[in-house]
Amino acid sequence: MKKMNSVRNRLFLSLCVVVLIIVVFIIIVNNFILETYYLNSRSNNLKIVYRQINSYYNNNDDDENFREELEKISINNNFDILIKSDEEEKTTIYSSSKDYAGLLREYRSMYEQNARERNTHVIEQNDKYQIKIMQDSQTSINYITLLSKLDNGYLLYIRIPITPIKESIKIFNSFLYLIAFFVIIIGGIIVLFISQKFTKPILELNNIAKKMANLDFSQKYKGTNQDDEIDNLGKSINRMSEKLEVTIKQLRATNRELEKDVEEKSKLNEMKNSFISDVSHELKTPIALIQGYSEGLLENVNSDEQSRKFYAEVILDETNKMDKLVKQLLELMKLEYDMREFNNKPFDIVELEKEIIKKSQVMLEEKKVEVMLAQDESINVIADDFYIEQVLTNYITNAIKHVKEVNGEKYIKITNEIISQNNKVRVSVFNTGDAISEEDQERIWNRFYKVDSSRNRNDGGTGIGLSLVKAIMNNYGGNYGVINEKNGVEFYFEL
Repeated sequence: MKKMNSVRNRLFLSLCVVVLIIVVFIIIVNNFILETYYLNSRSNNLKIVYRQINSYYNNNDDDENFREELEKISINNNFDILIKSDEEEKTTIYSSSKDYAGLLREYRSMYEQNARERNTHVIEQNDKYQIKIMQDSQTSINYITLLSKLDNGYLLYIRIPITPIKESIKIFNSFLYLIAFFVIIIGGIIVLFISQKFTKPILELNNIAKKMANLDFSQKYKGTNQDDEIDNLGKSINRMSEKLEVTIKQLRATNRELEKDVEEKSKLNEMKNSFISDVSHELKTPIALIQGYSEGLLENVNSDEQSRKFYAEVILDETNKMDKLVKQLLELMKLEYDMREFNNKPFDIVELEKEIIKKSQVMLEEKKVEVMLAQDESINVIADDFYIEQVLTNYITNAIKHVKEVNGEKYIKITNEIISQNNKVRVSVFNTGDAISEEDQERIWNRFYKVDSSRNRNDGGTGIGLSLVKAIMNNYGGNYGVINEKNGVEFYFEL
């Protein structure tokens, strides 16, 4: 079943369908349009000859020269031309046909409108001429005929056989069947060759993705130097592989350092196992997703360019997420093991809050929510502004993600309360929305824990944000937590 759905087979079937559609279309055109076009064209030729003859007799008297012209017209157009002085007399001015008797018979038949009228079809008729399709009663040959009375009183009769056009259509249709057969065979061979060349780099990418899913980064994409979507995807996977390989090496090196300190810290072993478990779980999931999209790209390579671009963007996006996740894990680990030195200095916490709100403007507009800053005056604190920015960013981002309308209200409010007795400031971020259960109030500070496990990967984050808050605040020895209010939830910390 998989082979039937392969790119090669689908390209071949597509080619066959396209060729058959074209052949059927041409046959329909031949049968229903070509003959009509031919009849109109020949009728126009008859009218042109009629005008030439009529014009000549109006302006010239030299019959000999005109006879030569009529001969040329008759031969070049396969016309039979008969010119009589009038209907009653038997005088024939000119006849181009060797079968003069037959030509005269048909002329009289058309002129007299006798019982054979049932075998005629009028194409055009006016006060100067009439053009019909007639059938010779003896030869059963169909003709396009023109009967006219010239300005000088002569009677003009012109006919042309139309049987050959029908025979030509039959011959041409038979030829089309033969052409279609050879096109399918030759095209199939070409498609098999092109598809093999086209799918080769995708199969290579698929094998690389499978190895990466098993944390094997040894194989690299060699590329085709064509600078197309597949080549760019291969380069992106190579960069991802290099970053992951370096990151895994760093993790392994860090793990070895942790093992050296196992005797000094009794809880190191438990934290190490938890950390490795988290890393393995969180890395395998996006890598498996990359593998799935690579296989999807292989199976759907003949789809439109926009779909292939989407697959490549998903793979690149998952690479960036893994890179961000690993960096956050490394930062969290260093914070938890007191491996970071804080660059404490005075800075304005209110100004920092304003900057974060400005950076979050796109998310705020998407959620259609406004942030209210309770205090606008400056409040100086002493801390590392880089890490405090991470704490505030996590609180505000979470508030934006979970804000909901409650009792007709929907907003986010940031409050800075100075606690004079211990010379601290309490920073609170409140959002209207659902309350957090007491059980979840304890768990949300753990790594990778999410209150709403159904959230998708785009909106759910990595689950490390509040763990970073916890680690940073533990280093400062400051209070932090979450409180359910009447219409929402408030997260706070103290500096």
